[in-house]
Amino acid sequence: MKSIFIMILVLLSAIGADAQSKNSQKATFGMGCFWCSEALFQRLNGVKEVKSGYEGGNVTNPSYEDVCTGTTGHAEVIEVTYDPAKIKYEELLEVFWKSHDPTTLNRQGADVGTQYRSVVFYHNEEQKQLAEKYKKELNDTKAFDKPVVTAINKASTFYVAEGYHQDYFNKNANKPYCRLVILPKMEKLEKVFKAKLKQ
Repeated sequence: MKSIFIMILVLLSAIGADAQSKNSQKATFGMGCFWCSEALFQRLNGVKEVKSGYEGGNVTNPSYEDVCTGTTGHAEVIEVTYDPAKIKYEELLEVFWKSHDPTTLNRQGADVGTQYRSVVFYHNEEQKQLAEKYKKELNDTKAFDKPVVTAINKASTFYVAEGYHQDYFNKNANKPYCRLVILPKMEKLEKVFKAKLKQ
């Protein structure tokens, strides 16, 4: 009798875990400086949490200073936790590709180095297929003047960046970088994706 009770508990917890995964999924994007990326994706309706961090490198638990050298192989990325019932992965991809220049290899504006590369880290086969399809469509239709060079890689270990990088724009909106670089991107987001934003 006790073993049946334990089996029921295990089954119920598995069902609960599956339900939670349906309500909460992850997406990981690198599109230059993670301060900009975080600020944009935080505004989207259906996005529960955005963490800035590092992914795709060959050093365990790198620091910001390590990543800035460009020698660890990591990209500055954001890990987005979202509710797929409120915002689809395709919509996140649309914001990703329209919010940075995916045609420049290892650079975004004045930021140069492999840590600033354009990259999608996919968490499952569906995300991989959607990202590859979207990238192909952008190139086939010549949506940009140059080919899209965004890398599409399997998600690896995500390392959360230091505390002062988290929620950066909201805490430092008056700093020159935020006013000159991030604010224009936020204004573009307001115009292009107004219907997708949190009220």
